[in-house]
Amino acid sequence: MKAPVVKKLLVTEKGTRLKEAVNQYLFEVDRRANKLEIRRAVEQQFNVKVKDVNTMQRPGKAKRVRMMTYGQTPTWKRAVVTLAAGQTIEMA
Repeated sequence: MKAPVVKKLLVTEKGTRLKEAVNQYLFEVDRRANKLEIRRAVEQQFNVKVKDVNTMQRPGKAKRVRMMTYGQTPTWKRAVVTLAAGQTIEMA
């Protein structure tokens, strides 16, 4: 079974500003997914028309584990999806 392309809709301060200003939404997506797969997944899942998709790899952060050991949070991929005019995604 293949992992879902879109993991979750990110609700952040920056995401809220982007939504209000230029109709863009932030998603956490599978690291192996390309822009075309992300576009299709968002269109099917939220029943909207996608205008553009931008992606970026977000590096994991170093975190302290126990006393003297350091670990790292996983690297993840973020997608900024621009919707066509008049399209919206309900954020519940």
